[in-house]
Parts: sequence; structure tokens; C-alpha cells
Amino acid sequence: MIKAGLTFILIVFSLTISAQNETEKELLTIENTELAEKFISTKSTHKNQLIVFNEEMHKSVLAKELFKLSKGVVKTSINDNEKVYYKIVEKNFIPYYRVSYIFFDGNQIKPSEINSVREKIIKSYKSGTDFDFLAKQYSMDKNATRGGDSGWFKEGDSKYAFEKFIITDNHDIDDIFTIDTPSNNGYYVILKTFEPKNIAEIKVLKITEPNN
Repeated sequence: MIKAGLTFILIVFSLTISAQNETEKELLTIENTELAEKFISTKSTHKNQLIVFNEEMHKSVLAKELFKLSKGVVKTSINDNEKVYYKIVEKNFIPYYRVSYIFFDGNQIKPSEINSVREKIIKSYKSGTDFDFLAKQYSMDKNATRGGDSGWFKEGDSKYAFEKFIITDNHDIDDIFTIDTPSNNGYYVILKTFEPKNIAEIKVLKITEPNN
């Protein structure tokens, strides 16, 4: 009876090791995002996923640990119920941009009136009024409550209609200027608050298995 019990335990242990080794072997073959996405599509569990971490936006203990790793490295986390693999499949430094702005909707206000107000805003700023205060007073955008700060954004985000103008911009810090965007009939007062910044981004393949 004891012998049969030991045999069963050894079989279970062997199967567990075999499954773990199979996962680790598969991880060795996944060298880029395309292969990671293909791997996920062949698995039926929602727990396997490709996650993007941005060093500026993600400050968790896990994210900080992953950013220290090189591309191709695997971090393993084990608890009572699960074994989780994190493989770095991409690591890049991407230019990000950040400004503060005041938005006017050309569908609601005549361009002539907007231009008059924009001139007033620029004059007030150059006379010492905080842009934060001016944005809260005049901007028709929901981010007026945070002083018009755009936050960090990258090319292709399509987050702001003025994106392409900022990316090709050659203004200095604290320069204030206007931009018009026909795509959304938008009129902006822009304050350059930061130089472009290369921010690390990693794509991580997360694989979760039962820890039997």
C-alpha cells in the first residue's frame, strides 16, 4: 500500500516537472511579439496575455523588477496555487511628448472670437499669469481641471489632434503659441512644458499555470 502511494506521488511529480519543462521549452522559442501573440492564440486560457509596461506610468514592484531585465529574460513567480512566467519579448526606448494646452471648439465659437480670446490668454501668460489658472478659466477640454496638462504621449497615440505639430515642433521650454486643427475644428493655445523624453517600454508575455 505504501509502495503504491509512493509510486503515485512520483508519477504526479514527474508529470508536473514535465509540464513545467514543456512551458519553459516553449518560452525559449518565443523571441518576439508576433510569436507571443501566436502562442496566446493557441491557448484557451484568458490568463495568458501580452502586457505593455511603460516606465513612466507603471510604478508597481513587479514593473520595476521587469524593467531591470533584458530582452529574452524570464522571471518566475510561484505561490500556493499558481506559477507565473513573465518573459520580456520587447524592450524599447520610445520618444514621448508633453505640453499644456487650452482648447476651443470651433463648432461652438466663431474663429474670430477664439482668436481674440487666445491673444488675451497669451498676453496674460506673458504678464505673469499661471497657465494652470488660464486653462481652468478658458479651456473647453475636460483636462482643464488639471491645468491643461496633456500627460506623456507618443507618436501614433492619436490622443490629440495637435500631435503631429508637437512632434515636429522646435519651440523652447515655456514658449507659448497657437495651433489650429481642421480635423476636429479645434483651436489651441499650447505651452511647451517638457522636452521630448525617451521612455522605456517593455512587452511582457505572462503565462499562468496551476502550481500542482
